[in-house]
Amino acid sequence: MDVLGGSRMHGFLPARRSLLGAAAVCAALLLAGCGKSAPAFVGSDITGTHLGSALAMVDNTGSPRTLADYKGKVVVVFFGFTQCPDVCPTAMAEMAHAMELLGDDAGKVQVLMITVDPERDTPEILDSYVKAFNPHFVGLTGSADQLAATAKSFRAYYSKVPGKTPQDYTMDHGSSFYILDQAGEARVLVRGDAPAQDIVKDIRQLL
Repeated sequence: MDVLGGSRMHGFLPARRSLLGAAAVCAALLLAGCGKSAPAFVGSDITGTHLGSALAMVDNTGSPRTLADYKGKVVVVFFGFTQCPDVCPTAMAEMAHAMELLGDDAGKVQVLMITVDPERDTPEILDSYVKAFNPHFVGLTGSADQLAATAKSFRAYYSKVPGKTPQDYTMDHGSSFYILDQAGEARVLVRGDAPAQDIVKDIRQLL
């Protein structure tokens, strides 16, 4: 009997300890918020990079704007300029289509276009440009120093390309959408030529 009893105890205790240990781990994960699966973004996951945290530009009214002004909304940031011949209007048109696909959820999203050409893109010019795509889009401009600091915060590339005359120049720049969650944290980087359906999938992950 002692041998059988001992055998039963040795077979029971490890199993019981294993179950209790698994339960403790699960409870710890749930308390830590790790029980939820991470969003499966179509674009590149940039969670934890804190990109864009130093955004500081000016809107069409001349008012200074930072990410704090848009907390509570998913923010989509795009760097471009109004005289861009093809990349910018194509990207902005696709973003406008994405807002249409979002339906009622579009009100929870704020699209910001930051000009890389503040020399020519005055607040008034930029405002007219972005609102031609969607009346709720916001254009941000500012001084050369403000742009430099903001672009650095996003690690966004831009460069002036001289033309035949000082006024006849263009801008070379990156063309990605930066999508930030409702707390202002950078979460996903989407190609500027991504279809509206892909943009919507990633935005919905953050709503």
